Parts: sequence; structure tokens; C-alpha cells
Amino acid sequence: MVRLFLYGTLLDPALLRRFAGRAVPLTAATLHGWRRVSLQGTHYPTVRRARGTVSGAVATVDRAALTRLSAYEGPRYRLTPIVVRTARGEQAASAWIAPGGTLRDWP
Repeated sequence: MVRLFLYGTLLDPALLRRFAGRAVPLTAATLHGWRRVSLQGTHYPTVRRARGTVSGAVATVDRAALTRLSAYEGPRYRLTPIVVRTARGEQAASAWIAPGGTLRDWP
């Protein structure tokens, strides 16, 4: 099983279910020391290190779902180890992060 921090389009439960192949429970989480920004040349988000906090959620998925979700994220995004905070404290997770984040906040 893999713990993922989601901060963009996959926070939509219907979209997540579609690409994961099943319903995936989400737990609120925050990523400190990062900022959610627009990915250059797209309408998608990425995160970059900066003062700030990114709100999102943690999802735990199996390897098959991870493979399908990785295909959805595409080759620009790299699965990157991070540490998030949840109601249960700090947890290790991974997040898809793409280089090329602008300085513009993602809506």
C-alpha cells in the first residue's frame, strides 16, 4: 500500500474513483513549507517549496491503483516523498510534483 498526498484534481472523489478503479477514502492533510501553484503551460497544479501550507488529503492505494493514477498524472509529474500533517500527526507520504511551477497560485 502507498500513502499519497493529493492536492489538486484528484481531490474530486468521482475523478479519483474513476482512475483508481474503486472508491478511495480521503483524510484531510496539510503540507507545510510548500505552495500550490499553476504548472507552466497547463491548467493543472503542482507544488513548489515556499513559505506556506498546501491543503489536501491523504489517500492509501494499492500498487494497481497507483499504476493507474500515475498514468493519469502523466510523465511531467514525479512521485516525491514528503511529510504531511493529519489529525493523527505527521505522516510520511508521496506526492506527484512536477518541475516548472509558476509563481501564480493555482485556483
